[in-house]
Amino acid sequence: MILGLRSAIYPTPELAEGKAWYSRVLGIPPHYDQPYYVGFSVGGFELGLIPDGRPGALGAQPYWGVPDLDSELARLIRLGAKPNEPAREVGEGIKIGSVLDPFGNVLSLIQNPHFDPKTVN
Repeated sequence: MILGLRSAIYPTPELAEGKAWYSRVLGIPPHYDQPYYVGFSVGGFELGLIPDGRPGALGAQPYWGVPDLDSELARLIRLGAKPNEPAREVGEGIKIGSVLDPFGNVLSLIQNPHFDPKTVN
């Protein structure tokens, strides 16, 4: 049984560079910082960086919730991300979009006015 998003792992061969970039993006330092894994707690979920593996757009695409998709996509691009999928509405006021992080991973975002954080276990 799938219980919901718990973590998203991004391969980041230059772990120190990845840690610095994601710290700026998230506005927080990692809660776990080791040579083999860096973890950030984001709204009760884990965004993890690993030094092995190959970054790219073909891996899993978790969607990270944001309150304003357009402004967050613009902020990420200012921080060094590259545009990937422009913001678009997918129905019922839900918008999605994505960027490529500096390492080639897709960072997908969702603005979902129906999401109730109280339902997260």
